[in-house]
Amino acid sequence: MPLLTPQKKAALDAGFAAAYGAAPTRYFSAPGRTEIGGNHTDHQHGRVLAAAVDLDTLAAVRPNGTSTLRLLSEGYAPLEIDLRDLSPRPEERNTTASLLRGVAAGFAGLGCQVEGFDAYVTSTVLPGSGLSSSAALEVLLGTVMNGLFYGGQASPVLIAKLGQQAENLYFGKPCGLMDQMASAVGGLVAMDFEDPADPRVEKVAFDFASAHHALCILDSQASHADLTEEYAAVPGEMCQIASYFGREVLRQVPQETFQEAVPALRKAFGDRAVLRAVHFYRENRLVTRETEALARGDFDAFLSLVRKSGESSFMYLQNVIPSGAVRRQEMAVSLALCHELLEDRGAFRVHGGGFAGTVQAFVPEELLPKFRRETERVLGAGACHVLSIREAGGVEVTAE
Repeated sequence: MPLLTPQKKAALDAGFAAAYGAAPTRYFSAPGRTEIGGNHTDHQHGRVLAAAVDLDTLAAVRPNGTSTLRLLSEGYAPLEIDLRDLSPRPEERNTTASLLRGVAAGFAGLGCQVEGFDAYVTSTVLPGSGLSSSAALEVLLGTVMNGLFYGGQASPVLIAKLGQQAENLYFGKPCGLMDQMASAVGGLVAMDFEDPADPRVEKVAFDFASAHHALCILDSQASHADLTEEYAAVPGEMCQIASYFGREVLRQVPQETFQEAVPALRKAFGDRAVLRAVHFYRENRLVTRETEALARGDFDAFLSLVRKSGESSFMYLQNVIPSGAVRRQEMAVSLALCHELLEDRGAFRVHGGGFAGTVQAFVPEELLPKFRRETERVLGAGACHVLSIREAGGVEVTAE
């Protein structure tokens, strides 16, 4: 279990006291996550390999004896939620308030009597970094309510599901379950969403520190603005291919059946949709092989598979360069930097949704100083974030 350093505790206590005029009674933490393998597979009920990272969202909390949930997140306006009405509110869509209400509603649906509490929240999970700051907050809220009002009965998997439910029904984003699951469970986690209502979740035992590679997330400095259609087209085109066979998602279509129909599919939906389906089947296999390589301690094989995953995302999934972009290709530049600096060592790939955002790289420790210096020279100061994998998921923490 991660411990709360004296410095972090002092900062939380000071922020809580300034906001509420009292001292907190308990502290909770939920990590960000990184997608290791399974780029754009979860929405097709595929396999994903993910990991919790050592950036987290922290909360200092205290029950307040009312029916009001009050939250102040450092750097943001304070929020209040009346727990007597937990129905979705259209005016709260796409806001943090919707997540508070949605997670509380999820616990209420379990028969849990959620009561009012005050919370002061800080976070090192970088917004827009592909490390899923929203999922970390959802898991944090679920962990708080589980600890304060449900006796710790909710499993990490259930907390993840309640977070996804809040994001889907209250926030208004039709996300998969991967982000919340990785944050809630912690460590390296292999997930299979063939049955999304009951995904298979398995922690992978691997000592990442023994591999002597740094896990780096590169901020490409690209903007996510005006990319909604690009993101929507990826699952949309995959589902078009599935619909040809009378199915909802590609996981329900055997690969051999898909391959036999490629000529007809090209005519019906075009080549990009077909290539994105090719990526799904390929990536789904790679996740299984990556998981197996880590389980047997073969890190070199794992790195080779990560490189193949990155190649598939660039060539077949095509989520690196937005359609028609010529002058601005930040993600491709970031990948090219990794290629030049690492050559045949380590591994790198587009991270998360793509088109903008981040690149993931596994960098040999001896190459890290040069890698960080050169990537930040091109991409900007602070663009290279060096992370570690965190074994704990959403947890209550105590002071050192």
